[in-house]
Amino acid sequence: MQAEPGVEATLRAIVKAAVDYVPGAEHAGISLVERGGIHTVEPTGHIVECIDQLQYDLHEGPCVDAIAEHETFRVGNVGAEARWPSFGPAAAGKGIRSLLSYRLFVTDRTLGALNLYSSRVDAFDHHTEQDGRLFATHAAIALIGAQREAQLGIAIESRDIIATAKGILMERHGIDAASAFRLLVEASQSTNVKLHQVAAWLVENRMFDRRSGG
Repeated sequence: MQAEPGVEATLRAIVKAAVDYVPGAEHAGISLVERGGIHTVEPTGHIVECIDQLQYDLHEGPCVDAIAEHETFRVGNVGAEARWPSFGPAAAGKGIRSLLSYRLFVTDRTLGALNLYSSRVDAFDHHTEQDGRLFATHAAIALIGAQREAQLGIAIESRDIIATAKGILMERHGIDAASAFRLLVEASQSTNVKLHQVAAWLVENRMFDRRSGG
């Protein structure tokens, strides 16, 4: 999983490997915590999105509890599960009987939850739960690694764009690097646009001017 390039590819590798690796798992998906909300990414089928959305809408179910309570939840017959009186019957009505949800975390940071689903009653036993917990640990490490690589790539790209924009201003106005950077900051503050976006706009328009002969 750690060899996959990019966050999306890593997520796809995780859910595919989960179905292949964890006995009884017919479907898998990841509920990712982002910007204060939860959403499903890279589900192996539409049923995963459907069951996950039920949990988000009803604010109950093994996925949301795994994230909120920092525990693993294994359910053998969700339709008869008293902990989730609204979600359980709704999930069973969609043909899902067994669920297994793991919190995905690194140190104290919760990334989301890995959710496994089956149409069979009691598809997951205690041994399966333990094996799946090991898998979820590796999945969390792979995911945080991919996210950090993506953030580093964005930071490097932003730095390069800002440097190019400074060079354009230095050439255009005959000023030094500090003065060029100050102009970019002032433009960012006055327009309420992020610094790297201002720099990107300047670079893009400079390229347009060159192509148009300006």
